[in-house]
Amino acid sequence: MGKRLLCSLAASSSIVLAGCLGSSDSPSAPASRNQTQISPNEVQQANDGVNLATTPTALCGPGARPESGLQGRVSQADFDSGRAAAGFACNAELVGSYDTGAKLGYVGGYKVERYVDTKGQECAYYDTALIAPLNILEQTSGVHVMDMSDPTKPRLAKRLLSPAMISPHESLLVNTKRGVLAAVVGNPVVGPGIVDLYDIKDDCLNPKLKSSTPLGLLGHESGMTADGNTFYVASPATTTIVALDISNLSQPKIVWSGFESSHGLSLDPSGNRAYLAALSGPGGLVVLDTSEIQARKPNPTVKRISALTWDTLSLPQNAMPVTFDGKPHIIEFDEFASGGSGLDFIKTGFLAPALKVADLIAAPNGPLVGAGRIIDISDETRPAVVSNIRLQVHDIANRDIVSKDPGAENFAGGYAAHYCNVPTLVDPPIMACSMILSGLRVFDIRDPKNPKEIAYFVAPVKPRILNLTAPPSNYAMARPTFVPERKEIWYSDVYQGFFVVRLTNGVW
Repeated sequence: MGKRLLCSLAASSSIVLAGCLGSSDSPSAPASRNQTQISPNEVQQANDGVNLATTPTALCGPGARPESGLQGRVSQADFDSGRAAAGFACNAELVGSYDTGAKLGYVGGYKVERYVDTKGQECAYYDTALIAPLNILEQTSGVHVMDMSDPTKPRLAKRLLSPAMISPHESLLVNTKRGVLAAVVGNPVVGPGIVDLYDIKDDCLNPKLKSSTPLGLLGHESGMTADGNTFYVASPATTTIVALDISNLSQPKIVWSGFESSHGLSLDPSGNRAYLAALSGPGGLVVLDTSEIQARKPNPTVKRISALTWDTLSLPQNAMPVTFDGKPHIIEFDEFASGGSGLDFIKTGFLAPALKVADLIAAPNGPLVGAGRIIDISDETRPAVVSNIRLQVHDIANRDIVSKDPGAENFAGGYAAHYCNVPTLVDPPIMACSMILSGLRVFDIRDPKNPKEIAYFVAPVKPRILNLTAPPSNYAMARPTFVPERKEIWYSDVYQGFFVVRLTNGVW
């Protein structure tokens, strides 16, 4: 999107974007104050290769219903035998669920969040719109507020139906320090950037809408600083990013806007660094210096520190900063699978310096599955991949074998990763990932160079009347959240609702 159009959209919404005047889109023009500045080491290459070793398979203890074949696979034979209807579990057990009996539309989306308020009330929040308004068929519109006082019986307390909560796409976030629930209106391409901010600090069961404004410009994904004072809105299709000061939830204001290809983005604990999952330029990890935004300097400048790409790139989804023994790392995960022109640069071992988004379009059961990786950023100017997190169904050698499994040819699903999360950003012991057809997968990442799978939960598959994108299957897309004191993981499934899963046999 050109800058003139960006600014005209802003003006039409009574928005004043920093830097809309007095600069140029011309490549020869100097970077304006609202554009990122490129460092000399712009892009680095991680030569992962396509035949990556898969992560060691979980060793199941008592009470397991183990998978019958390849790690992560639910085959047609599993459906025919009834194993898929029973589900699979390894070192994990179902504690409770909220099942609407969905047979038509969607009942789960992209994020699950947890919050305990000042009264001690425990709440879960999850969006229900994979693509709004297709969830309206099940009358599940909006973000569900769940009373988790009894995790064996999650109870729907209310639905949030403000604009961003009806269609938050991948932007729903909770800040636990301030007790803030936030989202921006989004969809798979772009959505009008209406940002909704709720106060949940004192009563998480009854969130208070403090503001609903068009300041996000264009929505899809988001990020929030640990202090809860800055909310970032990212639109990868238009490469626009807007940073909002939300220190006053009733009166948010734009403090910076710029252009970077960002899908999901995360901030380090200080708020001085942003880690982008970039879809172009080329795709991969981009590290930005956001310290001037965090310091609230007038007309802040954002500088690009480094960028990294890798051979097995599909569609980068998000990048989370963590530390292991005090050393900073990034957990990055790609969504879906890709192919097509992507094979050309794999065969030559070279990535074009400016890979376009069109080259990364999701492909049904495509050969390239980005899955997950751990990246060492001890030297933030030279990030380095130290390990990959992949299932056997992600191996390029197995893609033909699994290609006819139920749901495998869903271009917006299949055997691939979608969202991952960790229970703590400091020395995280585990990582949990929603891996679509493969359900919820859990990995031991205490040794970041040698991750291993330790548990999985593949929900029982239930019949459906209307199959909008694929046959009945698991459709685990949501970023999980955690209850460490009870060894629980909460996640949602697009077709089957909200799940509370407990890890067993001492694996956590």
